Amino acid sequence: MASVTPRFLKLPESSHLSLRDQICETVSAAITSKSLAYDRPLPSCRELADQLGVSRNTVFAAYNRLVDLELLVSRDRSGYFVAPQVAALNKALIKEEGDRTDDTPCPVSFRPNNLMPVVNPLDWNAYPYPFIYNQIDPELFPVDGWRECTRQALGRRKMPVWASDSVESDSPQLVRQLRQRLLNTRGIYADDDEILITLGSQNALYILGTIFAQCGKPFALEDPGFFGARNAFRLAGSELIGVAVDDDGIIPSAIPSGCQLVFTTPSHQFPTMVTMSEKRREELLAAAVAKDFLIIEDDYEAEMNYVAKSSPSLRSMDKTGRVIYVGSLSKTVSPGIRLGFIVAHRDIIREARIARGVMMRHPPTIVQEIVALFFQLGHYDSHLRNIERRYNKRWHAMNKAITKHLGMLERTESEGGTSFWLTGPNGFDATELTRRLKAKGVLVDRGQDYYLGYNDSRSFRLGFAYVPVSKLEAGIEIIANEVRSLL
Repeated sequence: MASVTPRFLKLPESSHLSLRDQICETVSAAITSKSLAYDRPLPSCRELADQLGVSRNTVFAAYNRLVDLELLVSRDRSGYFVAPQVAALNKALIKEEGDRTDDTPCPVSFRPNNLMPVVNPLDWNAYPYPFIYNQIDPELFPVDGWRECTRQALGRRKMPVWASDSVESDSPQLVRQLRQRLLNTRGIYADDDEILITLGSQNALYILGTIFAQCGKPFALEDPGFFGARNAFRLAGSELIGVAVDDDGIIPSAIPSGCQLVFTTPSHQFPTMVTMSEKRREELLAAAVAKDFLIIEDDYEAEMNYVAKSSPSLRSMDKTGRVIYVGSLSKTVSPGIRLGFIVAHRDIIREARIARGVMMRHPPTIVQEIVALFFQLGHYDSHLRNIERRYNKRWHAMNKAITKHLGMLERTESEGGTSFWLTGPNGFDATELTRRLKAKGVLVDRGQDYYLGYNDSRSFRLGFAYVPVSKLEAGIEIIANEVRSLL
């Protein structure tokens, strides 16, 4: 039977201490380094004696010494445990201490990778005003509906579906629900073999970057644009070319010849939030044929429109099979669920499925089944209507507050989404603004991170999905005060 207790493989080498004290030193070091669980017993005297090759009496003496030092407690018929006061102290230290410095040098060195990490602090939700993108208000999530779907998915009747190896296939139930309840709302009608489930849109982009990198042609991206796509394609080894955007989205005439792929976010351009017109979409599709490139359409926040109706997706307008559609459930269900999908020509999906299989076989089947039920039982439709209504109210409140307090900045025109893009005059330093605001409990996304060359620091982004209406204007006033001090 496998042991469930910690293993201490050896005592300190070349120690002048007695065996008892060497054991005390080894165990106390494990305690202070927080390597021992506080609710699990240490090895019994017999187990530890066998591990270290000493007598049980020696281990017994060492444990009793640690009890006297109040590092351990002995519980009748349960064994020895880390003392509660030590456990409490260690938990407090974990909260206070920074990253531990490891003195052991790494045996390899890495060249700078030029990737853009997410820079927001892990405790972002502890800030009073987290105006950052990609977060949702947990109060809006239908916990009861999700719990019911989870209960049904875990039932014995459905257990054979997710408990066995799915090889590289996806949940047929989820694929069906995506086709019937989500894709057709964007005018997309695809067969099962034209859909691939992924771990969110970021995973989808990395898979696509991997299978197309071997072609050796550069990828074109919006500039400013989604740094997640930039990271995925760069890590796959492709050359990247930035293409300017205007008030109508990416500019087709600025796309150079010889590109393999063009990445775009036409519904709400990431990060400026402008919506690509139908005429511009037609121009982009025509350019794809003329210049022989494929289009990756990330349909970012397509559902979130508060001023005008949703524009047709590029995929729905495509007659040549050149558009690869990428979608995600992060904004409409939850970022933590990590499910997305690719819709493309079946030959592209076949290659993408092979690449996904090499990376991770397939997304967890149990999660796919729960999400399929979430769609099937109507929870998704109800939840989408709820967040659209709530975000509509927040968007208008945010728009009003920005107009009132931040009129000194340039703002791109937007028809919806969950954020706003603002730009200061020449010489304005939005990076310094983000630093000052963070000290005042306000988080914003600095604009220079979205540029391919990190060469423009005048802009910043304000996301409002997590901030309640009652706090929006107060947060904007703090931002406005700091902006005025920098102008």
